[in-house]
Amino acid sequence: MGSAKNSSAARKARIEEMRRAERARERRTRVLTVAASVVVVAGLVVGGVVLVNSGSDNNRKNSASDSKSSTNSGDSGHWTTGKDGVRTWSGKLARTHVQTKVSYPMHPPVGGNHNPIWATCDGTVYTKPLQDENAVHSMEHGAVWVTYTGEAKKADIAALAAKVKQTPFSLMSPYENQAAPLILSAWGHQVAVKSADDPEVNRFFAAYVQGPQTPEPGAPCTNGAM
Repeated sequence: MGSAKNSSAARKARIEEMRRAERARERRTRVLTVAASVVVVAGLVVGGVVLVNSGSDNNRKNSASDSKSSTNSGDSGHWTTGKDGVRTWSGKLARTHVQTKVSYPMHPPVGGNHNPIWATCDGTVYTKPLQDENAVHSMEHGAVWVTYTGEAKKADIAALAAKVKQTPFSLMSPYENQAAPLILSAWGHQVAVKSADDPEVNRFFAAYVQGPQTPEPGAPCTNGAM
């Protein structure tokens, strides 16, 4: 018991330290963003009008093309399933930032190329589906993503939502295109659970919220896409 309490206290302390570092990083980012904006505006005043007018037709065509295009996830590998039912992706999970839709080999995805903006994952519960590309970025930051279909029981959805709200670096959203009513995902790892009371829920959160699989430990989960 003493060891479990110490481990829990250490995890909470580590998350709090990461939050402090995140707030400091956000303050620095705001300062840099303001400075960069001033430079950009000055550049637009000098010569941007000519460039916009001359290239407007091409920009519209390129924008339309980009919105319809799709990017391969860059993933290669296969699932291996442990005795606890947790599936681990054995192989490469790409991490390139892309602006287009991504074709993932698994649903929900557990890694791969993704949008430059993460989905806010500070214990955030969404009532509408997320873009895969934003949620994948959240998992790159160490978040656990809880997803459910219309077949999930309302009591289980409510209980899991309550757990997510109490857990920094986690998020939850509906997701119809998955093989089970309730699925928990982290970068490179995924498990289907029978209910909110399934012991694997707590084990998965304990193992993978800011766990060793995290490609970018300490990266923020706040101020992302909503």
